[in-house]
Amino acid sequence: MEPLWRPASHPQPPPFVLLLVATTYVWLLPVASPQRIPTDPQAAPEYAHSIRLDGDIILGGLFPVHSRGDRGTPCGELKKEKGIHRLEAMMFAIDLINKDPELLPNITLGARILDTCSRDTYALEQSLTFVQALIERDGSDVRCANGDPPIFTKPDKIVGVIGAAASSVSIMVANILRLFKIPQISYASTAPELSDNTRYDFFSRVVPPDSYQAQAMMDIVTAMEWNYVSTLASEGNYGESGVEAFIQISRETGGVCIAQSLKIPREPRPGEFDKIIRRLLETSNARAIIMFANEDDIRRVLDAAKRNNQTGHFLWVGSDSWGSKISPVIGQERVAEGAITILPKRASVDAFDRYFRSRSLSNNRRNVWFAEFWEENFNCKLGMHGKRPGSLKKCTGLEKVGRDSSYEQEGKVQFVMDAVYAMAHALHRMHRELCYGYPGLCPRMANNIDGKELLGHIRAVSFNGSAGTPVVFNENGDAPGRYDIFQYQITNRSTAEYRVIGSWTNKLHLKVEAMRWRTGDPSLPASVCSIPCRAGERKKVVKGVPCCWHCERCEGYHYQASEFTCELCPYEMRPDVNRTGCVPIPIIKLEWHSPWAIVPVFISMLGIIATSFVIVTFVRYNDTPIVRASGREMSYVLLTGIFLCYAITFLMIATPDVGVCSFRRIFLGLGMCFSYAALLTKTNRIHRIFEQGKKSVTAPRFISPASQLVITFSLISVQLLGVFVWFAVDPPHTVVDYGEQRTQDPTSARGVLKCDISDLSLICSLGYSILLMVTCTVYAIKTRGVPETFNEAKPIGFTMYTTCIIWLAFIPIFFGTSQSAERMYIQTTTLTISLSLSASVSLGMLYMPKVYIILFHPEQNVPKRKRSFKAIVTAATMSGKLTQKGGDRPNGEVKTELCESMETNTSSTKTTYVSYSNHAI
Repeated sequence: MEPLWRPASHPQPPPFVLLLVATTYVWLLPVASPQRIPTDPQAAPEYAHSIRLDGDIILGGLFPVHSRGDRGTPCGELKKEKGIHRLEAMMFAIDLINKDPELLPNITLGARILDTCSRDTYALEQSLTFVQALIERDGSDVRCANGDPPIFTKPDKIVGVIGAAASSVSIMVANILRLFKIPQISYASTAPELSDNTRYDFFSRVVPPDSYQAQAMMDIVTAMEWNYVSTLASEGNYGESGVEAFIQISRETGGVCIAQSLKIPREPRPGEFDKIIRRLLETSNARAIIMFANEDDIRRVLDAAKRNNQTGHFLWVGSDSWGSKISPVIGQERVAEGAITILPKRASVDAFDRYFRSRSLSNNRRNVWFAEFWEENFNCKLGMHGKRPGSLKKCTGLEKVGRDSSYEQEGKVQFVMDAVYAMAHALHRMHRELCYGYPGLCPRMANNIDGKELLGHIRAVSFNGSAGTPVVFNENGDAPGRYDIFQYQITNRSTAEYRVIGSWTNKLHLKVEAMRWRTGDPSLPASVCSIPCRAGERKKVVKGVPCCWHCERCEGYHYQASEFTCELCPYEMRPDVNRTGCVPIPIIKLEWHSPWAIVPVFISMLGIIATSFVIVTFVRYNDTPIVRASGREMSYVLLTGIFLCYAITFLMIATPDVGVCSFRRIFLGLGMCFSYAALLTKTNRIHRIFEQGKKSVTAPRFISPASQLVITFSLISVQLLGVFVWFAVDPPHTVVDYGEQRTQDPTSARGVLKCDISDLSLICSLGYSILLMVTCTVYAIKTRGVPETFNEAKPIGFTMYTTCIIWLAFIPIFFGTSQSAERMYIQTTTLTISLSLSASVSLGMLYMPKVYIILFHPEQNVPKRKRSFKAIVTAATMSGKLTQKGGDRPNGEVKTELCESMETNTSSTKTTYVSYSNHAI
């Protein structure tokens, strides 16, 4: 027979089709006499497929008493636990309710229990029995042999159904029952599809749906830090719906990727399970396998893994179909070791254990399958009527359950009893509402119990179930999710057992420390596509597989901003050691103990000492002829400039602040300006004197000491004016230059604390002094023809030539190192040494010879004979034609006077010195 219902991919049959099928089938049912109660399975063939218990209110029951049959037969072997235990639980619950004076007083419950044979289509045929009473039979065209009209025995009216077990069976049956408004309460169906209250509005269940179970399994996977898993489902509603719910949750929550989603066929071909294992190994990193499969498929999957030498590779996560069952793992404990399974929270009902252990062939004749159970349980044969063939021993009838056979209460017994009690409590509420104060059934309930009204009372019940747990339903008829988490462990490498490692009640509570793995390693095994990236590395996700990635290190000045991005640190910061954040770049400055500072400071200190010595010497011998002949006023100006050139070194090395930066601006060019303004004034004076002498005997203007000072300070004032304008336009302040030492390796990056003086500003500050220096050099070249007897011009010339060479060397060094990491050190050292060297050249060539004569040859420091301007110019002109006598004169002495008497009538060789400044020109 073609099934009337197919999985979710096929549309549901229209209600009128089901109604048509139900009506047709009911007409074909044999006429049954409800008064006949079978006392032997063989004596009443019309009831051999069902159990009937009399009562005021009749409940239907659907149980998988037998497994699915092979080769076209509807039913197969007997299921001792899932079938017999469960249906006995329903009858036991009915017995307890009928004995309870508080629940449905004066009302007895009856039952009509059918075998579904674990097949949805067969269950549909059986469940049509429940709707017989609701279909009116038309016997007008039917006549008995004697011509009398037929007499129909009115079938039992079923007010509610307990069952079924399998979700596929419940879905099939629910489509029929909802047409006749018969409420249904399942004790084991967990398919999420049954939560659809628009399609299965008369369906309720005392077990949570697989959507809760899928959420619990997702929470387990997340807690285990697995993000790459495969799913395995048995074909059918239970497996496919469970996996679909798990996949849907993984999409919504993210963080878990499905490597493969495989399905086990209903009728697997030989080698099918080996093929499944090979498929799972294609994504070997996905070690965790999420299983929604029946126990037969679970057993065969584990066996295939064992055959393929994959013991210990897979990390099984089983649904409640695995739970804590022994049958799937018998003989393959090693390959199942470490499996995590889930099972709705339950407890053993002690009263049922006592009841079931007391059952025997003599006191349990109401169960038409109990004789078959007896043979199966005790492995014996009940005489000639026994159903077990072969030469087995004969049953005595005195065997005892639990004594002569193993016994363990089936896991869903609690839920079967809860389902019966939920129906009883709903009927009790309905009776109290419709028949308040009426003993037994009042006419309103006796004649017709409205299924929709009863459904409302079912959804409103709330009581403590048989195991002490609350029984309630939500608006979709689902029970709350409460699960126990198990792990299959082998202790002492010998004993295997399921151990509770946690629970789930809307939230996971997992005892990770209680978990054990095959390797003995307490750390959690991995089931990930890619290993986690290290600190400072970002994930480059593989397209289409968000759980698979490549790790890329954040390079340069980038840090790991998130799992997937690297971002650039702010300009003044660099990545920390782990590249997970940014830290400030260290700030440095030129330290006094640095070799780059020690050398210029040492030169500067020597220069300052030498300059101070010269100044002290000149001050002490201020009125001596050689000091007076040198031009005392201009000499002190020049020595001041030389001193400032040395002193600027200390300002350039000092820690920058507003004060230091202000003094740097002022004195950086001022020392050179003092020096070269004085030298320019001197060379210009010499040039003007000899140029004027060629034209007339009249002395040029502005050659007096006072005039020279005015000209010099006029030139210096231009520098100071420029500095003050610079102060007004851009007030001095400090900056931290992060670009100067921003190396490719961030660990070497440094921020340089410096004054806000750019290279252009520096050149502009020194530019005026360089202009004075160049002009002075030009005049030195022009006065190169001055006779040696007027040898003040020549030392100035040598000084300027040397100074120009120094500053020409400074420019390429200073600007050529602008890209160097040592820029601050090289440029500062180059600048300070250049200033010190130019000052040293001036000091050495212009003043050291004079100091030497003053201190070591005082006999030469005598007054000179004064002459007129005309005589001096004439003598100077004539002296150019005579032999030079430079060996008898102090080298480098800056004079502008005649050194040797040119009178022909004197025989004396005594040298006389005449200064222009002493002439009344």
